[in-house]
Amino acid sequence: MQKPLTVAEQVANVLRESIAEGSLAAGTPLRQDDLAERFGFSRMPVRDALRQLEGEGIVSIHPTEGARVARMDAAEIREIFAVRALLEGEALRLSVPKLGNEELDEAGYVLNQIDAEPNVGRWGSLNRAFHLALYSACGSARLLGLIEAHHNAADRNVRVLLSNVNYRSRSQAEHRDLLTTCRHRDAEAAVRVLRKHLSDRMETLAKAGDGLAGKS
Repeated sequence: MQKPLTVAEQVANVLRESIAEGSLAAGTPLRQDDLAERFGFSRMPVRDALRQLEGEGIVSIHPTEGARVARMDAAEIREIFAVRALLEGEALRLSVPKLGNEELDEAGYVLNQIDAEPNVGRWGSLNRAFHLALYSACGSARLLGLIEAHHNAADRNVRVLLSNVNYRSRSQAEHRDLLTTCRHRDAEAAVRVLRKHLSDRMETLAKAGDGLAGKS
C-alpha cells in the first residue's frame, strides 16, 4: 500500500507535469507567494516542493532571484544521461537474474501501451514505467528512487524526442531488444543494450541542446 502524498509532493507533481508538458517554459519564474495562492496552501509546502524539483534538476533556485524553471543545455543533458547509464546499468545487472514473468510481462504491456498511446503527455511516464519494471527486482529502493529522479529531470526533453515518429519507432525497437535480452536472463547483454540506448538518446538530445529545451 502506497503512503498518501504529502502536500509538498502533490505540489511538486503538479509543477513537474506543467513543466514537462510545456505550460511552464524554461526560465519561467516560480514565485512562492503566487504558487501558495494558486494551490491554496501555505508557503512552506511550496518551498519544499521547489527544493524537491531543484534536486531533480527541473527547477533552479538563486539566493536573490528566487526559483525558475531550469534551462537544460547540452552539458546538462549529457550529465543526466551519463548518471542514468551508471545507475540504470547497475540496477538492471542486479535485477535481470531475479526478474519474474510478471515483471517482464508488465514491461511488455507498457510497450504496447506506448505504441497505442496518442497523447504525448503520457509517453514520458510510460517510458519511465517500462524501465522501472525491468529494474524492479534489483533489491534497492534507494537506487530506484535515484533512477526515477533522473527520469523526471529528463522527462520534458524525452517527450519532445518521442514526439518524432521516426525516433519513437527506433526507441521502441531498442526497448523490445532490451526486453528480449532480459527474457533470456542475459544480464551483461541487457546492460550493453541499455547503455547503447541511453547513449544514442543522449547524443540526439544534446545535439538539439538549448533549442530542444526551448520548445518545452
